Amino acid sequence: MLLLLHAFLAILPAVKSLTVAEYLARPESEDVTKLKGQAFVDYINQQQSFFTAEYSPDAEQFVKSRIMDVEFVVDPDRKEPKDVLANTEFKIDIPEKFDARERWPNCTSIKHIRDQSNCGSCWAVAAVSAMSDRACVLSNGRINRILSDTEVLSCCFSNCGFGCRGGYPSRAFGYAWRHGISSGGPYRAKNACKPYAFYPCGQHKNQPYYGPCSNRLWPTPTCRRTCQLGYPIPFEKDKIFNKETFYIFSNETHIKHEIMTRGPVVATYDVYQDFSYYKKGIYIHKQGGMTGAHAVKIIGWGKENDVPYWLVANSWNTDWGEDGYFRILRGENHCNIEKAIVIGVPRL
Repeated sequence: MLLLLHAFLAILPAVKSLTVAEYLARPESEDVTKLKGQAFVDYINQQQSFFTAEYSPDAEQFVKSRIMDVEFVVDPDRKEPKDVLANTEFKIDIPEKFDARERWPNCTSIKHIRDQSNCGSCWAVAAVSAMSDRACVLSNGRINRILSDTEVLSCCFSNCGFGCRGGYPSRAFGYAWRHGISSGGPYRAKNACKPYAFYPCGQHKNQPYYGPCSNRLWPTPTCRRTCQLGYPIPFEKDKIFNKETFYIFSNETHIKHEIMTRGPVVATYDVYQDFSYYKKGIYIHKQGGMTGAHAVKIIGWGKENDVPYWLVANSWNTDWGEDGYFRILRGENHCNIEKAIVIGVPRL
C-alpha cells in the first residue's frame, strides 16, 4: 500500500499556478483519502502554493487537544440581532492592509500570544484576549492589561459550555457583563490576580520547560473567586466589565471597520485535518475531513500575490505557525470564519 501511495504522488501534476477559485474547484482523486502523515503533507504542498504544510508525527494530536467539538461553532442560544452596522456610514477609508499591532503598538495584549496548553479553552482565551485589546484601544491606553482567561474558563463552566472541552465566546462576554474579569497573564505571572492555570506543555524555543503534554485534556480548573497569594488588589475590585455584545454576520466590510476602529474581534471556524500541518502562508482548506472547531482573534487583513487574507492570532504559543499567527483566505467565509463574528465592548 505504501508503495502505491508513493507512486500515486509521483504521477500527480503540480498545479501551483492555479487561482484560488481554480484550486478549490479542481476535483480530488479518491486515493487522496488514503494518504497519511508525510505523504498527506507532501500532497498538500505539491498541489498548491498558498500555504506551506510541515509534517510532525504529533501534529494531529497536538491540535486535537486544543480545539473544540463542532457544536461550538455557533451558539444555539444566541439571539439573531440585525447587523448593528448595517446602516452605518463609514467616515474613514478602509485600507487594503491593516495590522492592529502596528495601529496600537502600546497595547500590550494585542501582541501577546497565549498558550492554552492541553485544554480546549480557546473560546475563553480568544474572547478575553479581544476584550483586553479593546479595553486598551477604547481607553486610549489608560487600561493596558491582560485579563484572566482562567477566571472565565473556571467560573463560567456550566453557563459558557464545558470548560476544557469547549464553550462559546459570546457567553464569555456575557460573563464579563455580569461579573467582570480580573487581571491575568501567562502561567506563573506574578503581577496578576489570576494567571493562566496550565503550563505551556512540551518544548518551546527559548522558553522554560515545565513538562510534557498529556495525552488527555487537562481538567477544568476549579472556580476560586480570589486572587493569587501576594497580589495586592482584592478580586472584586480588580475587574473590567463588558457592556455590550453583538455579532457581525458574514460581512467583510463591517468586520474590517470594527477591527480598525475598536480593536480585534473573535471568530470561531471549522478545523480540518490539513490545518494540523499549517506552517506558514495563507491557509486554504481542501484536503482532509473536519476535526472540530476553534475560536481565535482576528487582528487585521491584507493581500499577498492577489490572495486576500485575514491576519489571525492563535493561542498555541509563539513557535506555532507564523510566530503564533496564521493567515486564512478572506471574503469567502472560508471554513465559516466570517459566519458569526463575536464582538464585545468593554465598559470603561
